[in-house]
Amino acid sequence: MSEPGTPFGFEEEGAVYGGPNDAAPPQTGAEIIRAYLPSLPDAPGVYRMLDARSGVLYVGKARSLRKRVANYAHGTGHSTRIARMIAATAAMMFVTTATETEALLLEANLIKQLKPRFNVLLRDDKSFPHILIGGDHPFPQLRKHRGTRATSGRYFGPFASAGAVNRTINTLQKAFLLRTCRDSVFDARTRPCLLHQIKRCAAPCVGLIDREAYAALEDDAIRFLEGRSTKVQETLAAEMAEAARNMEYERAAALRDRIRALTAVQANQDVNPEGVDEADVVALHQEGGEACVQVFFFRAHQNWGNRAYFPRTGAGAEPEEILSAFLGQFYGGKAPARLILLSHDLPEAELIGEALSVTAGRKVSIATPKKGEKRDLVLHALRNARESLARKLAESASQAKLLDALADAFGLDGPPRRIEVYDNSHIMGTNAVGAMVVAGPDGFEKSQYRKFNIRSTELTPGDDFGMMREVLTRRFSRLAREDPDREKGDWPDLVLIDGGAGQVSAALAALEELGVEDVALVGVAKGEQRDAGKEEFHAPGRRPFALPHRDPTLYFVQRLRDEAHRFAIGAHRAKRAKATTATPLDEVPGVGPARKRALLAHFGSAKAVARAGVEDLTKVECVSRKMAEAIHAFFNGGA
Repeated sequence: MSEPGTPFGFEEEGAVYGGPNDAAPPQTGAEIIRAYLPSLPDAPGVYRMLDARSGVLYVGKARSLRKRVANYAHGTGHSTRIARMIAATAAMMFVTTATETEALLLEANLIKQLKPRFNVLLRDDKSFPHILIGGDHPFPQLRKHRGTRATSGRYFGPFASAGAVNRTINTLQKAFLLRTCRDSVFDARTRPCLLHQIKRCAAPCVGLIDREAYAALEDDAIRFLEGRSTKVQETLAAEMAEAARNMEYERAAALRDRIRALTAVQANQDVNPEGVDEADVVALHQEGGEACVQVFFFRAHQNWGNRAYFPRTGAGAEPEEILSAFLGQFYGGKAPARLILLSHDLPEAELIGEALSVTAGRKVSIATPKKGEKRDLVLHALRNARESLARKLAESASQAKLLDALADAFGLDGPPRRIEVYDNSHIMGTNAVGAMVVAGPDGFEKSQYRKFNIRSTELTPGDDFGMMREVLTRRFSRLAREDPDREKGDWPDLVLIDGGAGQVSAALAALEELGVEDVALVGVAKGEQRDAGKEEFHAPGRRPFALPHRDPTLYFVQRLRDEAHRFAIGAHRAKRAKATTATPLDEVPGVGPARKRALLAHFGSAKAVARAGVEDLTKVECVSRKMAEAIHAFFNGGA
């Protein structure tokens, strides 16, 4: 019996069984896979195919591990992609599960965690924004929310993008006059703000509306987001008519404006399904070896936006495999709608629906409509998927030409698959940060961007060369540690530095010290009078050179450099803004944001808190005597 966690074996409740480890492993993938069959059970589970270096090639689930793995043991009848995977397989690992549903959930988690080379992978997996109405306040705030639901209140979503949320919040402000300011701003107001002047807030901060009336506005907003907007409009119309009869013309005009705002949001949406209250519409289009999945979100009979995804599929992946893998990964950390409408029939639709029901804690149905309004929604999403993929293919072709030209201009062996661009940002050496942006055949890869807080205390303030050495040393030390064999695709083919010969020398010294000698390095120096279009390029072992004016390759490099500059400045400003609000209280153990606010409100400043005695500190709400003693000890050296 092999040890738990070894590549050759079978896992069940933490143990590993069987596996062809008694003799030298066979030379072909099919023979290696065939050797596992005698020890495999006729039970559901998850299997992993590993290469000769124990890297995960593929993760799959099966109703019967023995039957599923037996399919791979045949040397013929596979697509080119699967045949390559089998040929590269040097070992396998197995985990049994109680049900096929559990196997499906485990498979999705392992794919997201391990990112195997031959699986269909969802590359963009950001969280979706929601609208939150609530909080522990007598006049609840209306705001955008992303992340865990730690704040009490009513959540509505998901929305496809921040833009969709902002448009809806803008409508809610016009129609229901709910406040959007932070609690601290609300508590400090002494007169109405500009939002009240332009009729987008009822100004509860200065008492222009009481709790009962504000609660009525909140209820109307909630009914609107729940799809009961017709009832809201009918109520507002009746109130407007009554105000007009009573000659309260200003109130009638305000109600009229609110009705118009509600009508506008309904008219501006491309699709407003009458018979579909809540659904996610998922449509797939394939072309040119690429795939696009469009997801539309419909909630409360309203279109809450859509987003396009371009999963990594590999050649030969069937639509059913792509959609099944997409659903498992997409809903791994998101709540699905009660109804999911698909563009393709899935053999395992019922199983996927059961797995999503388990994670959501309620019934989730999956359907592929053939007619009616639901089919129209799918066709609309499918058209968007086709158009999005066409745009991406056109952009990819243009990007490929630019990368070819860049390789010619800089003397590279071939078009770079990964370009890393570095820049620094600081003010007289303060709040210094380094920034890295990444670009490749698909354009800018923002999920790969990184920022580096400059840590060295030995650098002279403003030493750009030293900062660049630190950034590159940290970046490539980590690469060498985490991917020494360069198999994950995280090593750059080209490194661009915003700077001239000095920056390039500093960067080259850092790379040589780490033993990195096969990464192309180029510095982009601003030209005469810092004019765009007159840049000089510096590369080790070459004289400075320039590219022709108005050369598309030059414009491409400028975009790369400008994006790194933008990202570096943004990181620096964020760090500087955080530093301006920092106080010594941030360093006191046990003093979080709430206690910090209470202490500053009571004493007026951090300096006054530091001078206060224990008895004075205990007079602050939420500060116990033990905490007061800890705060006093922190500022007085334990005295």
